[in-house]
Amino acid sequence: MDQRYDALVVDDLGVLSGVPQDEAAAMERAVRDARAAGLRSGLLSNAGGPARPEWAELFDAVVLSGVAGVGKPDPAAYRLVAQRLGVAPERCLFVDDLRRNVLGAAAAGMTGVHHTSVATTLAELDVLLNGETPV
Repeated sequence: MDQRYDALVVDDLGVLSGVPQDEAAAMERAVRDARAAGLRSGLLSNAGGPARPEWAELFDAVVLSGVAGVGKPDPAAYRLVAQRLGVAPERCLFVDDLRRNVLGAAAAGMTGVHHTSVATTLAELDVLLNGETPV
């Protein structure tokens, strides 16, 4: 795994929930795989809260805008989740289905991945994390 990144941060709605179950499961596996490879994992959502119990085993940090008082695409939201993960924003990958939120991540110094499908997101993460071009 490329040591360029220390954390994977994802959005909830549109990436992990509100999508078909097989897609949500594939994205959850990607988070688990990243953690198993040594990356920190975070969730950054504009939800109001409370956090779901299952998030405790999947994420090292959860930032919900309704609780934190700052939300995407404000760069402060991305800096907050990076701080809670204990990594610099520049060492974070961020996945969201909304372009404006990916741009907010980039403004905070993160590398953004615009989630348009599970296949393209997983391929992009593979290139960014492993430096390999998928076949």
